[in-house]
Amino acid sequence: MPGSGLIGSRIRERRTMVAMRQADLARKVGISASYLNLIEHNRRRIGGKLLLDIAAVLGVEPVHLSEGAEAALVATLREASAAQPTAGAEVETADEFAGRFPGWARLVADQNARIGRLEQAVEALTDRLAHDPHLAASLHEVLSTVTAIHSSASILVETREIEPEWRDRFHRNIHEDSARLAEGAQRLVDELDAGQRREVTLNSPQDEVDAFLDAAGHSFPALEAGGRPEEVLAEVDFGTTAARALARDRVGRIATDAARLPLERLAEALDALPEDAAGREGPDPTVLAEHLGVSPGLVMRRLVALPDDLQDRLLPAAPGLVIADASGTLLYRREAAGFSLPRYGAACPLWPLFAAFTRPMFPIRQRLRLAGRSEGTFLTHAVAEPDQALRADADPGLRAHMLIWPADHDEEEPPRVGVTCRICPRETCASRREPSIMARGA
Repeated sequence: MPGSGLIGSRIRERRTMVAMRQADLARKVGISASYLNLIEHNRRRIGGKLLLDIAAVLGVEPVHLSEGAEAALVATLREASAAQPTAGAEVETADEFAGRFPGWARLVADQNARIGRLEQAVEALTDRLAHDPHLAASLHEVLSTVTAIHSSASILVETREIEPEWRDRFHRNIHEDSARLAEGAQRLVDELDAGQRREVTLNSPQDEVDAFLDAAGHSFPALEAGGRPEEVLAEVDFGTTAARALARDRVGRIATDAARLPLERLAEALDALPEDAAGREGPDPTVLAEHLGVSPGLVMRRLVALPDDLQDRLLPAAPGLVIADASGTLLYRREAAGFSLPRYGAACPLWPLFAAFTRPMFPIRQRLRLAGRSEGTFLTHAVAEPDQALRADADPGLRAHMLIWPADHDEEEPPRVGVTCRICPRETCASRREPSIMARGA
């Protein structure tokens, strides 16, 4: 992003403006003065909660520190132009337009954001219609009942002479089917309404477990302190036995990971990384794995389990992680900002996650653009590793990991990938499994 490397300079300017000492600001946001000094001299990247805390102490909106109000508006205008390339907007004059007509510029930016939200709602609804078994069952019931009512009504209309007993029977069928239709339609409406509220769309055991992990931030202090998974799950009320069993497996794996690679050890390794090895997007898990003497997959899992305070201090951004087994089923999902993960159906086969299965234990590093309205750029690290101890003539049960870092745009054009075929806007894709309702060109 333009100007993202000057956040530290803006923080220093704002702190000087409000006559605040560096030590005082550091103390109020809970970091050392030496670390704040590195930030103010643009030698450490900053984002997330720490940026919000600093902005709050300095009494300024975070966007004024990260990009500046006008720069953020210009960036939004450029995004709107990229989303509608056929409109012929003069991108090179976006700065002048925002400066001369800020009101109109904000209106265009707001309209672009609203269109984006509507498109996302359509994508989510289409994804549910295509893959959600509960919604499909409700829709099937409504259509079947409508067909039954139409059949009974047709017989009554088209048969001139019908016995009173049969006429009464058809009337009764229509009455009963109408009641079923009303109930089915209400259930369908409830399913669709639930789809608009992410927190209640728990349509499967995995959805329940994902919601539980997201609420905890994928981090459990009790497990880091050596606690047992049963203690973490004792107060959680899962809707199904299957969800509880799945949660027990997930939390048990997190506990095992915590014992194999304690957070303190990982934090020390991250602190010790040279600036060039840390990477501007995020540290390379294979470098960390080599330094720590563990597997890259373990490092990936531990990076997404960092508590918020360590994540803000040690990482440039919150990473995402997806884990799949050899069938392609997504077993673990934590989204990175801007990189959506499918909740129903299969993921894009072009992800490095699946290429990793063809080369087990061989790390893959690949920069990607997510096809869609935002066209965000991401740096991914993928590796497939055995899930159990290696034994002769036994399937190792490979699981592939893909760590996702939000990345800056660069001069090279990375390959475009989708989320899932049904809502991918690419048309010319040799790996497409089904038509997309969002296709607008490759």
